[in-house]
Amino acid sequence: MTDMKLAVAGAGGRMGQTVIRTIAEIDGVVLCGAFDRAGSEAIGGDAGEIAQIGDTGIVVTDDAVRALGDADAVIDFTAPQATVSLADKTAHAGVIHVIGTTGMTDEHDAAIRRAAERTAIVKSGNMSLGVNLLAVLGRQAARALEAADWDIEIVEMHHRHKVDAPSGTALLLGEAAAAGRGIDLGEASVRVRDGHTGPRPDGAIGFAALRGGSVVGDHSVIIAGEGEQVELSHRATDRAIFARGAIKAALWARNRKPGLYSMLDVLGLSED
Repeated sequence: MTDMKLAVAGAGGRMGQTVIRTIAEIDGVVLCGAFDRAGSEAIGGDAGEIAQIGDTGIVVTDDAVRALGDADAVIDFTAPQATVSLADKTAHAGVIHVIGTTGMTDEHDAAIRRAAERTAIVKSGNMSLGVNLLAVLGRQAARALEAADWDIEIVEMHHRHKVDAPSGTALLLGEAAAAGRGIDLGEASVRVRDGHTGPRPDGAIGFAALRGGSVVGDHSVIIAGEGEQVELSHRATDRAIFARGAIKAALWARNRKPGLYSMLDVLGLSED
């Protein structure tokens, strides 16, 4: 089988550069296009030079359609509105869209679902194998430990530059725990505690978001009962784990029919 041709969105950003470097390290994939928002300092530069791996001959453009020209798939760790706009273009072109963008609203998610009617989209709050395994374990633990006796708290910490909270990964873990309990996360989640909050509601799933330094991503699912506590944790030390997961997702989605998939589908961990 020929190498899969990948384009990279947000090529000048931290994750975009990481994806470009990782593509160069993995057999079976090749970089065919790179683009970024208009006004980015990366525009006009060589994608490999920007990612510090040397000349690739791929010039970063602000024209997404042009960058998608020969692509089989695009890897996208950008921003919600940019991702939604790109999804319309990938759906029109029939290009696989791998989305690691976080901070999505219900409206954004609805637009992604519409685009997935026309092309294969793999979307996840976290692309790493370890985090998705953590989500499965959290779901199983939440199912096994009754809400009346066990409280669930999700704690996450990221670098000082992260702009959304709770993180997409924390929400992924919260959704998994809610699924284990058969409840709706939107109705059960507690995002903020301040002042005199009163006692903890039964069945609530709490979130705490910490920010500082250069932390790539730390996440814990804490399930606390009377006299004992279960803690499931994952610590990311290298952004390349997300890039490798996204590339794995692109390869998995090759020749898949249109639809919205998750990393659980990619890894064979979905209950569906």
